[in-house]
Amino acid sequence: MSTPPVTLMVSRRAAHGRYQDLLTWLHEGEQLATDFPGYLGSGILAPPSDGDEFQIIFRFTDEHTLHAWEHSASRRAWLQRGDGLFERPREQRVSGIDDWFGTHTVQKPPRWKQAVAIWLAFFPVSLLFNVLFGHWLSALDLVPRVVLSTLALTPVMVYLFIPLSTRLLARWLHPAARTAEPSPRGLRSR
Repeated sequence: MSTPPVTLMVSRRAAHGRYQDLLTWLHEGEQLATDFPGYLGSGILAPPSDGDEFQIIFRFTDEHTLHAWEHSASRRAWLQRGDGLFERPREQRVSGIDDWFGTHTVQKPPRWKQAVAIWLAFFPVSLLFNVLFGHWLSALDLVPRVVLSTLALTPVMVYLFIPLSTRLLARWLHPAARTAEPSPRGLRSR
């Protein structure tokens, strides 16, 4: 039996005046991770224009490969270079679709809300994909066309757009948490 991929979600709030330096440093860390066995992908979600909290996501094939990357000398050196760029980092490991909806920290939203959040992420990306590549794919039979489109769209959705959608919709997905969370931007990943 194979183990599911593991995702490490890290939130880092930029230190005063260090927004651009932190963004550059995060991209450096993302590039560093690509050289490690088991690396599946990563992404950086920048804060809104009035914010300062970045989300970075690293995905590895299993806990073992993530652990090897986390405890590597090159990652330690990268973290040291980041001293002074951010305040109070928070980290959370997740696996599976339910973790996009904050099941470790709050009550899981109803399935219909989860479906809406996923659809709101998937529809525009799928539409854009078909506008850009549909004329090339239309010459293929149905099965190869679906295989190619799902191979292209699934990683983009899993690593970027569904986490972004659930973050942007956090107040709607978790309305009870609005009163418990002092931050005006809603729930934050740990």
